[in-house]
This record gives sequence, structure tokens and C-alpha cells, in this order.
Amino acid sequence: MTVQDAIKKRRTFAIISHPDAGKTTITEQLLYFGGEIREAGTVKGKKTGTFAKSDWMDIEKQRGISVTSSVMQFDYAGKRVNILDTPGHEDFSEDTYRTLMAVDAAVMVVDSAKGIEAQTKKLFEVVKHRNIPVFTFINKLDRDGREPLDLLEELEEVLGIASYPMNWPIGMGKSFAGLYDLHHQRLELYKGDRRFAELAEGKELFADNPFYEQVLEDVELLEEAGNAFSEEAVLTGDLTPVFFGSALTNFGVQTFLDTFLDYAPEPHSHKTTEERAVSPYDETFSGFVFKIQANMDPRHRDRIAFVRIVSGEFEPGMAVKLTRTGKTLKLANVTQFMAESRESVGRAVAGDIIGVYDTGTYQVGDTLTAGKQTFAFEPLPTFTPELFMKVTAKNVMKQKSFHKGIEQLVQEGAIQLYTNYQTGEYMLGAVGQLQFEVFKHRMENEYKAEVVMTPMGKKTVRWLKPEDLDERMSSSRNILAKDRFEQPVFLFENDFALGWFADKYPDVVLEEKMS
Repeated sequence: MTVQDAIKKRRTFAIISHPDAGKTTITEQLLYFGGEIREAGTVKGKKTGTFAKSDWMDIEKQRGISVTSSVMQFDYAGKRVNILDTPGHEDFSEDTYRTLMAVDAAVMVVDSAKGIEAQTKKLFEVVKHRNIPVFTFINKLDRDGREPLDLLEELEEVLGIASYPMNWPIGMGKSFAGLYDLHHQRLELYKGDRRFAELAEGKELFADNPFYEQVLEDVELLEEAGNAFSEEAVLTGDLTPVFFGSALTNFGVQTFLDTFLDYAPEPHSHKTTEERAVSPYDETFSGFVFKIQANMDPRHRDRIAFVRIVSGEFEPGMAVKLTRTGKTLKLANVTQFMAESRESVGRAVAGDIIGVYDTGTYQVGDTLTAGKQTFAFEPLPTFTPELFMKVTAKNVMKQKSFHKGIEQLVQEGAIQLYTNYQTGEYMLGAVGQLQFEVFKHRMENEYKAEVVMTPMGKKTVRWLKPEDLDERMSSSRNILAKDRFEQPVFLFENDFALGWFADKYPDVVLEEKMS
């Protein structure tokens, strides 16, 4: 198979949702159809000991939540599928935002009883900004939920995207009897041996169902007043195909997967900082690091840099240039993923995600290029933390483990490290409280370094130019610190303290993000 043919078969997408909408469950079902797991079903197995394939960290298994993005790959229906499962919890949104830079489409999972929730809306805005095609799976039809027409209306009113139902539920909750597949003109029955029935046969099988007349009315209304299906509108992110189903009972998932792969886009071009578009079909290899993960294998204390291949083909042992430093590196120890399990890459092309073994060389956002070309892809989004904690080692004899743990976990990009200019104290910043809990858990379990964390509350962060630095500007209301790149930064107690500082030092330029 040529490189071009291999690229055309790639489908790389992220699954996004509010917590508990069923995102991880549907991921499990997709892996089941891809032949990667023998059994799919409920995945939050605190009591059973059965855990989601994508939830591989200890804390994820203990809490029953996803706290880091994971990558899974399988072959299905002639396509090579790359799924990026993302955390739903808002405290991990920056990990999800960066992951969305590495995909060609998004699958949005919505709870049929709750509709569009806060985190779903925030993630959708990122997807919309990039014009990423969005496919919607309205989940939990085996439970009582809201009217399907209300859910479609909410998609359009809250998210501002046109919708087209690919199928339509017949009943809900205990009365759920199946799906009318509008797109394929057939019935998908929830019970019985005949899983699929032609529409004519289905009418006879189904005519005595109490919801049948209502379904016919809804379908007639949709045909008269609903949006027309347009593949072009799907690919530009202006129309979302909507699928109803139940991930827990694995109903409607395979139909979704089959149809999704028919319409999901091939790998797309990525822009450089010079506004040049790099095509996936460019012969020369290029890619960017969108995530770094420490200790995927606790036995080896390894670090993996997740690289989205943008163009060309990866070859084991190939030499690439790291644009940020100008250094040439050899990609010798490279893996592909199935959550926590990995295997050596045989072949990877544009659209694939590979894991590069990292000894501290890479940073999130790095560009890798082969050949003579040198450029940088557009920067990934960065986030200024709001919550802060002082952190110290509980046992002074464990200083080495303490410093190593902080260094490696900070490089993942989920928490940020600041050092007090006067005292040398370590301060951690994060966008959400749960990040600190994950940090503490991982320090103690992965690095055997107990930590003492003292809350500092919310702070307003501003960077300043090194030439404007004067330690006498620091006070209890604006702590002077260094970030992990040694750049000076103020942590202001609140916006009032920031305003007071700006009035007192009008010539000092303060930046919201590090330049």
C-alpha cells in the first residue's frame, strides 16, 4: 500500500463530553468492535475490578473518572482508527484543549436526560473555533430522558450548530424498543433475534408499539421542517449528524461507528507560524508534540511524548530536527498505543499518533521535521493558572525523588511551577483543585515522595520583562517569582492588587501570558 493510500484510510478523532455522559463507555464499545477487547460493558468497575481500557492510571481506577487523555488505535472496516479519549472533568480542560489540536474530528457524547452541560459547551467552542467536524451521540436511551426534538433544538440554540438526526428513538427508558434508522431506511430493534429489519417488515413487527404513531409524526415533521443532510456542511463543522443509542447496552453503537467512518474526514493540513499549510501528502515527515506523559509504565519510570504526524511517513530510526532547539534527534524508540499498552511502530503515516520515548528533550508544542525543511506549527493553547499551592517535601531525605517528580509532572503541562524569588519556595499553579490531588497522589505513588501542600488561594498571574525586574516591587500582595523557564512573574492577590501595582509602576509592562 502506498503512503497516500495509507493516509486516506486514517480516521483520527477525539471523544468529548461532560463527566458521566458515557464517553468512556462508548470508547470501550468502539474498541470492542475493533477487536481490541473481548468484553465491553460498564467500565467504572470499582467493585468488580474491571476498569476502562482508556483509564490506565491508578487514580482513574480508584475514582472512576478519566484524568488524562489516552490514545487507542485499531483497524475496522478497512480504516485505521485513532481514538483520543479525553478527560471530561473541567479541571483537566487544558489537556483536552491541546488534544483537540491533534484530531481531524470530534465525537460529542450527550446524556439524553441532561442535554448540553457546561463542560460540553466549553469543549464545543474549541472544536467550533477550529471548524472540526462534530458527530453527536445522544446516550442513555435505556433510561428516561428528554424528548428527542427538545434535544435537537437545544443543540442548535445552545451550541449554534445545525443538526441532522441519522436515527430516531422509539420510546425511551423501560419503554425503549429500538431505533428508526432514517439514514439507512431500516429499523434497529432493541429486543429479539432480528437486530435489523427492512422497513416494510419492521412496520409489521412494530405497528402495535404504543410509540409507533408518535415516531411517524416526528419523522414527518423532521422531513418537512428539519435540516437537509449535507456532507459538505458536516466536513466544515456547520452540521452535526446526530445518533441516538445506549452505549451501556451497546445499542446503536455499531451503526454509529459504521456511519461515522463513512463521513469522518481524512487527515487534514496544519498551519505553520508563517501561515503556510502543511499537507498530509507532503512527502517529508513532520509532526508536533501535543502531550507528554510520565510513568505510563511505572516499572520503567518512562516519559512518552505524544506526536501527531502531520505529513509523510515515520520510519524507525529516522533523524528529525527539533525546531525549538535546532538539534537533530534520532527517533529510535517509538511506540503506538492501546491506552497503557504499547507496541513498537511498524508503520505510521500522517494522521497517526506515535509515542516517542523522552528523557526530558521535548516540550508540549514542539515541532519535529525531517529533511532540510525547518518550520514550526502554530502554537498550542496555553492556560494561566488561577489556584495556587505551596509544596514542600515531607521527608528531607527524599529531596531527590521530590525534585524529580516535580520536574517530570510539571513538564506534562497540567500544572505549572513557580519559584518564590526571595525564599526559593516552590509554588504550584493549576486551573482546578483536582489537579493538585492528582499531583499529590502521583508524587506519593509514582515517585515515593510524600508532599505537604499549603493552599494559597486564587492569584492573578502577570509576566514582566526581565529588564523591568526590581525585587523591591514585591510585597505580600504581589509575590515575585520565576516560572520554570526562569522568566519573572508576579502572583497578585487579586485584581485590586494588580490595579494598585499598575498605578504605582505605570512604566512596567505586565503580560497575561508568557511571551
